Amino acid sequence: MKSNALAIRPSRLPQVLALCALCASAWAQNSPQMNLQRVELTAGMYRIQAQVALTPQERQIGLMFRREMPQHEGMLFVFEQPATQCFWMKNTQLPLTAAFVADDGSIVNLADMQPLSEDSHCSAKPVRYVLEMNQGWFAKRGIKAGARLGGSAFQSK
Repeated sequence: MKSNALAIRPSRLPQVLALCALCASAWAQNSPQMNLQRVELTAGMYRIQAQVALTPQERQIGLMFRREMPQHEGMLFVFEQPATQCFWMKNTQLPLTAAFVADDGSIVNLADMQPLSEDSHCSAKPVRYVLEMNQGWFAKRGIKAGARLGGSAFQSK
């Protein structure tokens, strides 16, 4: 009887397992982050459901590999200390606007970012937070630099 099963010699098993682990790791790295902790933010009368990128790896992946994002959702990047934060869009397929946000929730500056671009977009002064939303979300609602976001992330530390 002929089998369609793949026969692996026992001596090759470690190499096959290593290859499987490498493939799984590569697939995971090219997959969007969908299960991060969420926080509710406000921008005036508007509510935002933001995934929170806290760790260096979560911040590095950010919104990469996403093909869509609901209009009321975004991603809040949280850094340990205020610093000049710079973002780019390598492997990010959605046009986004980054709001660079001070500790008190006030928007320092906004930057529209084009998909799959390596152009750098930086905060105008040191910030601890960056909120990425679909491009145009802030403009459509008249939210500009100086506006204040609300939510537990911006409460006094």
